[in-house]
Amino acid sequence: LLLLLLSNMNVLPDQHPGGEELRLVEKDVLIPKRMKEKAMIFCTEYVKAFEDCARGRTVSMVWACRKQNKKMQSCLVDEFNKPGLFEQCKQEYLRDREQFQTTGVPVKKYKRGH
Repeated sequence: LLLLLLSNMNVLPDQHPGGEELRLVEKDVLIPKRMKEKAMIFCTEYVKAFEDCARGRTVSMVWACRKQNKKMQSCLVDEFNKPGLFEQCKQEYLRDREQFQTTGVPVKKYKRGH
């Protein structure tokens, strides 16, 4: 009966009706995932250089691509730790979550390099 009432209100037990409150998985997993996606987009040049170096290699990648990996990691860490990035991604996530809860249509994901 409770699920029937909640489904009629478009609010399932694992969803919030709105607002800025976050579940633990949203705060610790979903928003940091968005942050990483944004960092990967910003650092596309370095990521691509590392991918090109690593392609076709196995164990030798560790030392052969050391320089590319260091540049890529440095860029990703700098972007991920930018002040305000968490809050920006949180606001985007809350907007997308509210839209999904209202319409039932998921928001398009980020694509690296696009």
